[in-house]
Amino acid sequence: MADQSVERRAERAVPAQTSIRDLSYLPPSAPPTNHGRTTAAWTTVSVVLGGAVLSSVAMIFAAAPLVWVGGVVIVLGMVAGKVLQILGYGQGGAATLAKQARTGGH
Repeated sequence: MADQSVERRAERAVPAQTSIRDLSYLPPSAPPTNHGRTTAAWTTVSVVLGGAVLSSVAMIFAAAPLVWVGGVVIVLGMVAGKVLQILGYGQGGAATLAKQARTGGH
């Protein structure tokens, strides 16, 4: 009973009368994008990662003020990323689209 095949589970997941074209309950597919390779994304990830590393190392050495400094750096990284996104350096922004046009795609 516990040894059911993948096909049987797939049959139960999608009713038999449903065709592949009639799967309207699925979300629409996303258009091709740059997968987050933007200035805003890289800045956010880099600064937040730096703050997390600082905070983690400070936690190991029991340096409470540095733990808080790391937390502040993390918050500043998120704010900087949002500001860059608003300025057009995020996905779909004017600066990102112009850069993609110059470099020929992604």
